[in-house]
Amino acid sequence: MYSELREEICQANKKLKDNGLVRWTSGNVSYRIPGINRVIIKPSGVDFDDLTAARMVIVNLAGEVIEGDLKPSVDTESHLYVYKHMENIHSVIHTHSPFATSFAIRGRDLPSYTTTAANIFKHRVPCSGFASIGGEEIGREIVQNIGESPAILLKNHGVFTIGESIDKALKAAVILEETAEYAFYALLQEPNIDPLSSEIIEQCNDFYLTSYGQ
Repeated sequence: MYSELREEICQANKKLKDNGLVRWTSGNVSYRIPGINRVIIKPSGVDFDDLTAARMVIVNLAGEVIEGDLKPSVDTESHLYVYKHMENIHSVIHTHSPFATSFAIRGRDLPSYTTTAANIFKHRVPCSGFASIGGEEIGREIVQNIGESPAILLKNHGVFTIGESIDKALKAAVILEETAEYAFYALLQEPNIDPLSSEIIEQCNDFYLTSYGQ
């Protein structure tokens, strides 16, 4: 069942590796199927190169496996918490992308230093407090702290992005790592560099929302 969606989620997971956002087996993409309480998610501990559509796991919002022979990601409960508390969200992505995670290690928000960051994240990508892996705690930190950004840094852990679609969540993950890399190197040269002003951020975001794309 849901073979086309399983393949889409499988390919989205592989795109994380293609874009240098994950290594080995860490990281995952999930998708909530519209209209029903079912979520497709990457299996736990499976290398991205070994992923297939058939290996994707389908769970309900209680975390019970509905379809699949493998265990779902250890981050499943956090993904489900987001879906249960943010009804407009249909995809959640988790990575340990290196430059963004370097800000998470420092427990530091990532302000918008570039127009691209302002377009996607508005004023900043917030950094939450520390949360243990395996339960709802990370999901709770996401819901409580993500604000109007589609991305959040988890202190001493990594990155989560959310979206109304897989493409939007994936785009946020890719752009976050790109802007974090720019910020990382810029801050090495000028530690006191100013982020964009609120006025410029609002202008950028409004232009992006009303003019970008087809």
